[in-house]
Amino acid sequence: MDKSMLGDLESLPEEDKIRMSAMIDQLQIRDSLRMYNTLVERCFSECVDTFRRKSLDKQEETCVRRCAEKFLKHSMRVGMRFAELNQGAPTPD
Repeated sequence: MDKSMLGDLESLPEEDKIRMSAMIDQLQIRDSLRMYNTLVERCFSECVDTFRRKSLDKQEETCVRRCAEKFLKHSMRVGMRFAELNQGAPTPD
């Protein structure tokens, strides 16, 4: 969140600040769960191809681990790129 947005929030009444904070927390939780669900679905679909036993075999386990690492690295890189772009964006007066 940039400084101009924080300044706008500071001018709100305390009750509205609390409501906005709760909404932001809820959105962050929703986005985290969405990312986690996408990760699980993508890696499971890509790596698990049989249901011969309860646990993953060595090849499936390696594939899931590699898939999860790639997904998380990609998500972190996208987040950093958005932050870079946000810092360079002109602020409205």
